[in-house]
Amino acid sequence: MTHLWIRAESRPNEERVGITPEGVKRLLGKGFRITVEESGTRCMPTDAFAKAGAEIAPEGSWTDAPHDAIIYGLKELPDDGTPLPHRHIMFGHAYKGQSAGARLLNRFVAGGGALYDLEYLVDQNGRRVAAFGYWAGYAGAAVSVLAWAAQQRGQVCPAVHTWKNSDAMLTDLRAALDGKTPKNALVIGALGRVGTGATDLCTALDIPVTQWDMAETAHGGPFPQILEHDLFFNCILARPGCPVFVPALAKAAARRLTVIGDIACDPQSDFSPIKVYDRETDWNHPVTRVHDAPPLDVMAIDNLPSLLPLESSQDFAGQMLPWLETLNTLGDGVWGRALATYNEHKPEVTT
Repeated sequence: MTHLWIRAESRPNEERVGITPEGVKRLLGKGFRITVEESGTRCMPTDAFAKAGAEIAPEGSWTDAPHDAIIYGLKELPDDGTPLPHRHIMFGHAYKGQSAGARLLNRFVAGGGALYDLEYLVDQNGRRVAAFGYWAGYAGAAVSVLAWAAQQRGQVCPAVHTWKNSDAMLTDLRAALDGKTPKNALVIGALGRVGTGATDLCTALDIPVTQWDMAETAHGGPFPQILEHDLFFNCILARPGCPVFVPALAKAAARRLTVIGDIACDPQSDFSPIKVYDRETDWNHPVTRVHDAPPLDVMAIDNLPSLLPLESSQDFAGQMLPWLETLNTLGDGVWGRALATYNEHKPEVTT
């Protein structure tokens, strides 16, 4: 019997979950054992999971789960250095040279567990099978528009919070814009899910969008057109060979650009295409101001879909459920490929 343990998220401002009560019921019907931890912040109530038939465990008790349980969460674990003996499904952010990622991999090696990184859960063609991309793009564009609106008032973007749904978010954005609208926005990665979300948000606010994808960036740069837009949204993952879209010199260059939404958000990667900043932002401080006159703000929140936790959770859980149903074949298919990626990146055991 495959035992799937749904852990509570420990990160502040994280209300998402990777499975719905309906998904739990479906897995139980296929012979799974499901444990769901209690959570005071999850966007779906614990009672709903209990009514679906899940066993309920105290928040944070996954550390004492049976060693054959597969721990399923979304964002990072507490960075306490303890060995990790379980198999974990999560976004590890561990394979691109991040310092926190290296510590995480060492913990897996020390405990004998394994990481099935959701970012590297791919089909036979290398395409991700599930992603929060659309809602990351939508929410990232929204916060960037809030930053632009704040600039028009001579301010810096205020703290952000969860919205009940996308309609409520749009209502707040229109109020913040107060009749003013950016002249234009540029989306790189426009054909992907992230870029589609960013484009849809701009379209809903009547902001004209220039859409670029691989064809427009294949020459490798430079890309002076980016500086001619009010808003720029980076919606592609940082990978080896990724061109630089905004070099460090852009801060002091002549430009119309005043807000960068680095929705892909990987500033600590060696392959980051945005070179004007070096750290993530957060809900309390949504942007980093990297230049004052004219202003240039970078939005780089790394849990953007959490701003719309219910819609993004329902979307992602629906994408994931067919693959969770195959967890009894962890050595094959998408799970086998994810394990191979972990084995490729994990450090060697030293004695």
